[in-house]
Amino acid sequence: MSTLHTVNKSPFATQALLSCLNHCKDGDAVLMIEDGVYGGMAGSGLSEIVAEKGKSVALFVLSPDMTARGIDASRLIAGVEGTDYAGFVDLVAKHDRTQNWL
Repeated sequence: MSTLHTVNKSPFATQALLSCLNHCKDGDAVLMIEDGVYGGMAGSGLSEIVAEKGKSVALFVLSPDMTARGIDASRLIAGVEGTDYAGFVDLVAKHDRTQNWL
């Protein structure tokens, strides 16, 4: 059984993303939404941790939330994919459950 984890808080304001990554299992997916999209940016103190976890879980950011925050897709960590709202729905349907990290 796989889980879609959603993180909506900035990794620079809370520990939600780190907690999420520590609880993910192989085959899970993480979708960073709202201010959580900052966790997908290369060059931060968390980049290496996020990239390493991306070897066993799928990592996504919600593209409209990136755009709203002025983040270009070229600034994403390698392996982090942008997705739109339809892709968000597809991720929910693909996984057995969804866990939101606040």
